[in-house]
Amino acid sequence: MKPLRVATIGMGGFAVSHHNVIHQLEAAGECQLICTCDPNPAAFAQRMLDLDFTGRGVRFYDHYLAMLDECTGGLDLVTIPTPVPLHAEMHRACVERGLAVYLEKPPTLDWRELEEMLVVEQRASRLTNVGFNYIDDPIRQELKGRILAGEFGAIRKIGLKGIWPRPISYYRRAPWAGRLMMDERLILDSCMGNALAHHVHDALFWAGTGGLFSWAEVRSVNAELYRAHEIEGVDTVFASAVLQGGAVLEIALTHACDGVQMQQEWVVCEKATVHYAMGEEIRILWKDGRVEWSVAENNVWLNDTLPAYFAYVRGLRDRPTTRLEDCRPFVYLCDLVYVAAGKIATVPETYLERSRTPDGTSENVAIRDIRPIVDQFFATGAFPSAQGVPWGSPGGYAGSEDLPVLPEVVRRMV
Repeated sequence: MKPLRVATIGMGGFAVSHHNVIHQLEAAGECQLICTCDPNPAAFAQRMLDLDFTGRGVRFYDHYLAMLDECTGGLDLVTIPTPVPLHAEMHRACVERGLAVYLEKPPTLDWRELEEMLVVEQRASRLTNVGFNYIDDPIRQELKGRILAGEFGAIRKIGLKGIWPRPISYYRRAPWAGRLMMDERLILDSCMGNALAHHVHDALFWAGTGGLFSWAEVRSVNAELYRAHEIEGVDTVFASAVLQGGAVLEIALTHACDGVQMQQEWVVCEKATVHYAMGEEIRILWKDGRVEWSVAENNVWLNDTLPAYFAYVRGLRDRPTTRLEDCRPFVYLCDLVYVAAGKIATVPETYLERSRTPDGTSENVAIRDIRPIVDQFFATGAFPSAQGVPWGSPGGYAGSEDLPVLPEVVRRMV
């Protein structure tokens, strides 16, 4: 088949990964990068040399609309690895020009904007793929198939633990980082909505009952939100959600920590509990004492998911792995967490520990004893405020019908 003709919007941030992978796929004959753009060309002069833009015939523009207007007739698809607040307008511009779109996760963190994007998506020549990479893991899909087949019995509970140290520099990398709002628009950048979003999306995937590629809807949420960094938004989330079908999803996520990064998912069923850590191990603990154990050797990244979308665009697959509409449960859950909590509690300096990052370039901020507090949450269901933690602050409850009050709640938090 002829190489797919690709454009990528952006050169910095996660666009670096897109350019690297597209360069590799181009060498394999999968695609050809026709054009790209960035509002600051001078900052990427060396990068363009390293990627041999001249030799490859890549055209460069300083605005994505100028690029699309001039190049649309010679393109098959566009990848959009740009800041989340830009996703909706860029997605619309590509769809209106008849181009397929690979959109980085999350598509948005405002449920109203997602619904507007879905209206635009109805006119798409090809369905958009949202880059929640981990869903493409064949081992995950095999386990989901076993759950759907009833092998483990009904799902009772799903757990997600995400402990990922992020230094102060992480929140200074962009004007929107760690923000709740900008220019009256909801941003809602958080550990849940951004860096650990893959795993939240994964957790909802386990509970989806409408076939392999299905995600469970959220009925209600209890939540507490915290910040240890000097940011407007959230760096630590505790939430318990009731899902479609009655299963409970418990989530504890934080960037206000130190030590080893850890992301763990588990699914508690009637007959067994499935423990999954991508790239590490899978354990199935049966109630009758049996144990299944295997090594999950492969991580799933862009160099897996982009070719999968190429196959869909070529007509070799019947759907993208994660469609835009498949993101509804994720976005709704993220928003309901804010509505349920009602506020963001700041952890006082007395309960924080500060240290230099291993490379010495930034400072790390950690909530003291956050790991045992997270473990206690999963062991007992008690939120920090119910554990006697001195900085704990009670949150609240929200049902799916409460989503419309999200803007009002967030404005009070700013």
